[in-house]
Amino acid sequence: MDANKELKLRCWIDIDGRKFFGPGRAQLLMMIDKNGSLSKAAKEMGMSYRKAWSMVEDMNHRGQQPYVELHKGGAQGGGAELTEAGKKVLSAFIKMNTIINETLEEHTDEMLGLI
Repeated sequence: MDANKELKLRCWIDIDGRKFFGPGRAQLLMMIDKNGSLSKAAKEMGMSYRKAWSMVEDMNHRGQQPYVELHKGGAQGGGAELTEAGKKVLSAFIKMNTIINETLEEHTDEMLGLI
């Protein structure tokens, strides 16, 4: 009987033993950058605004510098944008994951053939 085998890997960053940044937060930053809005980003991800806001606040406070700048609503409407630090972290994370995934693909057949 042939089993369906998969080799999976997820990468995230912990600070003081608590998850800080990973694929979910990277996706949130991408959606904020795309939409210019935290609420639109959360909606597109199927996430509550409160959870998205909490994630942004956590990144902004525990990172070396804030990653997202939030603009309050009003006549012009609110919005959100990535700071330079947020853009750099997102870019570096995407680059790192691309290399990790390429390496994983390179070794998947060999590894799964041994299982």
